[in-house]
Amino acid sequence: MRVYVPLTLSGLAEAHRTRELGTGPLLAYAVTPALREWCGSDDIEELEYAALSRAALGSLRLLAADAAAARRRVVVAADVSDGAVSAGSDRGSDPAALGEVRVAGPLPLGRSASVHVDAADAEADVAAAAEALAAADGGDDDAQFAVDGAEDHELLWYATQEIAGLVGAGD
Repeated sequence: MRVYVPLTLSGLAEAHRTRELGTGPLLAYAVTPALREWCGSDDIEELEYAALSRAALGSLRLLAADAAAARRRVVVAADVSDGAVSAGSDRGSDPAALGEVRVAGPLPLGRSASVHVDAADAEADVAAAAEALAAADGGDDDAQFAVDGAEDHELLWYATQEIAGLVGAGD
């Protein structure tokens, strides 16, 4: 099963250093029945893009909680066995929980298929979105507009061999 793990650049650097995305259980996003129903589609590429987008929002939540983190969303796509994933969320019917899964750990970095990161030119919009996220969650339309501004930026695709360059580490 393909899962999408939200991170920050510092979280990616830690994963590069330790060679694992986490010890688990690890929050990730995947094509779940609830996400499939929400999308109203059976197109797997569309569904996986929706899961990636949900993980990008998860990354934004990590940025909102960490003012020191670089203002770029990071998502790692990884392949795990179906048995390592439990669907569902402890947030009930919260729309933000669509596609959430828990991955039993540890999740080796070697299971990663790709990395998705904002371009540097997205930083201002991502910073504004992280700042506005709590208000947007509370129903503030202006704050939601700021969050949507980050979502207007497509995450760039990187091969896993490029992680060292993304986090400024040499191999």
